[in-house]
Amino acid sequence: MTGKIFGTRRRLLTGIGSTVGLATIGGGAAIWLTSDRSIDRSIRTFKGHSDFVFSVALSRDGRAALSGSNDMTVKLWDVATGKVLHTFTGHSGPVYSVAFAPNGRTALSGSEDRTLKLWDVATGKELRTFTGHTDKVHSVAFSPDGRTALSSGSWDKTLKLWQVATGKELRTFTGHTDEVRSVAFSPDGRTALSGSRDYTLKLWDLTGL
Repeated sequence: MTGKIFGTRRRLLTGIGSTVGLATIGGGAAIWLTSDRSIDRSIRTFKGHSDFVFSVALSRDGRAALSGSNDMTVKLWDVATGKVLHTFTGHSGPVYSVAFAPNGRTALSGSEDRTLKLWDVATGKELRTFTGHTDKVHSVAFSPDGRTALSSGSWDKTLKLWQVATGKELRTFTGHTDEVRSVAFSPDGRTALSGSRDYTLKLWDLTGL
């Protein structure tokens, strides 16, 4: 790929014949598209955060975006205009991970403050706080149905499965010997995958819970 993007953070998603990238530059997030290995143009710049952007997510219809930042906020953006629709405040530490529920009505965030928070996307209101981790929450994911459970990866070396409706902790998965940095559900919701600083991935059985 030719050309350069200068900034404090760079992340790239690559596909056949094209590259989609997201960068944070001076506190603003910029999205760009490239084709044939050469940078074309920046589509839009989203400005509003006052510190590093750690995590982003797009809604299923592509109309809204979420971002989690070192400034301890989550922001909801209108993709078409780049306008901030809501700023979600309540975390007392940097926000490392964000995710939309499958229906797009709620959003989830994980933070250095050891909590997960559930938000109403339409209003920006905090609906629920999930507590139980003893260290930073680095990754969050909704189950495919988005109604009953979600999983979180933490620096306390565990994954936790939660009931969305109540905030109840359903199960704690142990086995990693270092920080859990990433988690994901299978499409059928029957298994979960985690990645850790211990150089391993682990596959977990979620059936029978």
